[in-house]
Amino acid sequence: MTEYCIHPGIFIPFDNLLALQTLRHGGVSPHPWASLNFGHNTGDSISNIDRNRTLLCSHIAIDPDAIATADQVHGTEVCHVTGGGHYSGYDAFITDTPGVFPAILTADCYPVLIYDPVHQAAGAIHAGWKGTASNITGKTVLAMQQAFGSRAAECKAWIGTGISQEAYEVGPEVASCFDSRYIQHPENDRFTLDIAAVNRDQLLAKGVKSESIALSPFCTARDNRHFFPTAMNWAAQDACSAL
Repeated sequence: MTEYCIHPGIFIPFDNLLALQTLRHGGVSPHPWASLNFGHNTGDSISNIDRNRTLLCSHIAIDPDAIATADQVHGTEVCHVTGGGHYSGYDAFITDTPGVFPAILTADCYPVLIYDPVHQAAGAIHAGWKGTASNITGKTVLAMQQAFGSRAAECKAWIGTGISQEAYEVGPEVASCFDSRYIQHPENDRFTLDIAAVNRDQLLAKGVKSESIALSPFCTARDNRHFFPTAMNWAAQDACSAL
């Protein structure tokens, strides 16, 4: 963990890969956004958000224009990007284009990053409960297979920081969308949902090896001194990139 971001350990062996999840530190946004805020729908000023983006890109030595972002809609559409810019209606990116950095924005939802070292391709997924219920992670693995010839057994994956099951209470209408093994029912009408476990099982179901999947030990609720809506998450390559 640095001032700006986490670099997932599972990706460290790959010298041509940049993968990270931002923290809330090191930016210019005042309270209550303090301080490295990227969320345009939070009420923070555009100038602060743009400055935060510039600070982060300077820290990791990339061109801000190489970042691909999206208006995320809690769906399952996967966008194959070949350049930076802003895209509408997507909750996952894939790429094998050198120097392109797809980025997804998360709050309590989970970032899932996938890397195929054989085909030098990457994916970045925004997995909230709606996308998770519709298997967005499995669909992104399939999209990488179709677009790049990726083999799931050769991929590495990281399920980043989101809200942990102990902190994530849902109503019965949300709980009913998931298998009971992902739900705890501690009291009368309370349910808690383990989104990280669902996404891990979606990776496994597509053929990603258990030992090739890593999970963040943090929780956006328990560790909110380090995390807050919205973080920036990416897996990016010098040879091909995804943020």
